[in-house]
Amino acid sequence: MTAYKNDAAKTAFLFPGQGSQFVGMGQDFLEASAKARELMSMAEKVSGFPLGKLCLEGPMEELTRTLHLQPAMTVLNLICLHGVREAGIDARYFAGHSLGEYAALAASGVLSGEDTLRLVTERGRLMERESGSHPGAMSAILKLSIDEVQRIVREAAEKGVVVAANHNSEMQIVISGDTAGVAAAAALAGQKGGKAIALPVSGAWHSPLVAGAVPDFERVMAEITFREPAGQVIFNVTAAPEADPARIRAIMSRQIASMVKWHDTILALRKQGVSTFIEVGPKNVLTGLVKKILPKEQECLFLQVESPATLRACLDTLGL
Repeated sequence: MTAYKNDAAKTAFLFPGQGSQFVGMGQDFLEASAKARELMSMAEKVSGFPLGKLCLEGPMEELTRTLHLQPAMTVLNLICLHGVREAGIDARYFAGHSLGEYAALAASGVLSGEDTLRLVTERGRLMERESGSHPGAMSAILKLSIDEVQRIVREAAEKGVVVAANHNSEMQIVISGDTAGVAAAAALAGQKGGKAIALPVSGAWHSPLVAGAVPDFERVMAEITFREPAGQVIFNVTAAPEADPARIRAIMSRQIASMVKWHDTILALRKQGVSTFIEVGPKNVLTGLVKKILPKEQECLFLQVESPATLRACLDTLGL
């Protein structure tokens, strides 16, 4: 087996968002690490929710409520991050998918842990509020390019609200909007050789239907200290780095209702010379997407850490 080392200058930490949760997530780290329990306690205090119980026992319906899930997933990402760094693995590059971007900001020092939890708790509350006022749907469109999907959503817009919400990989684009708009776009995608898969979500994320959350969220963010990142964060909205704290704040306020440019984010990381991608958090959804985006990059290494066991496997692969 090839021997690798942890070269931070060529390593990116990737943080998952909503959709990677499962009941029981974090159990092994919480049992093994006092710091993990400390982080969970902090997150419970900041959010006001029994996140540990929700993560370990569910029920799934309560865990997946946006209100609960955003702080729950974020603290799990931070717990996994602590485990990775404590083991001596570090990175110079950071990115997160939608909600996961907040863990990337914490990892790069832009936000403190407490402020990260404050923001995602408020983000979850506001997004749940908007999804209640403006119900919607999301579908994954497979086998079509982003340009083809953009043409489809423009055509379907006469039937309802619909936009391209997540450009996850070359041939996986998620659309979001009201029920009529998403249904019309999904039907058009089928006619043009694509395949639409309805997603089990509670709102039309990254669409105009949740844009009402942005002004209120901006007011919350105005009270939070943003710092220059140590290392480089590649942002969902721009698929580019940004170091200025004021501009980072503006980008993050737009993120709620903007497209997640994950495909371009990974290409940007690769262009910077990143060859080791470590998914830090529950499941390996992002690892699967990165492998689709970089299928021929044989020199790249794809790892994932969500428990002490997966951390040990990561260390073994890196030869640490």
